[in-house]
Amino acid sequence: MQAELQLATGTGKLPPVPWRDPHSVAPQDLASYVAKLEAACAANPRSADLRTCLGMAYAMQFDPYRSSDALEEAIRIDPEHFWAQLKYAELWYRLRALDKAESEMLAALELATTPFEAALSRKHLQEIRRLKREGTQKPAWTKPLHTPVAALAALFVIISILMVIR
Repeated sequence: MQAELQLATGTGKLPPVPWRDPHSVAPQDLASYVAKLEAACAANPRSADLRTCLGMAYAMQFDPYRSSDALEEAIRIDPEHFWAQLKYAELWYRLRALDKAESEMLAALELATTPFEAALSRKHLQEIRRLKREGTQKPAWTKPLHTPVAALAALFVIISILMVIR
């Protein structure tokens, strides 16, 4: 991955990676890094590593839609890419869509080839499951809204009738 970044930036040396300390990166530096990564992805459209880095950079810019698109593209390019899958699951975890995060993290765990990757995936799964137990997730809108809407409509009808009678 580092060799691809060096070739893509054309400098022969690797630029500082902003996600090693995301709190110390100025927004203009991050924007410049994103622009370089976008150019690198355009020059190397089959590189899952570059797409993964781009997805991470978008996430640091608080742009989850573009981050998700980049990470999905990395997974589409290389379905066996552990880091793309892990970062995709982590993005869903950060958005607190914990059911999706858990299923994607399980896929990352299946792709793990080293003890470090497996341990990292398991640690993330442990945290996702803890948050699910504690109820820290976005609610799934699976219940119909017919009854609340009908009650609200009836309330408006009653109020308008009372206003006319007065």
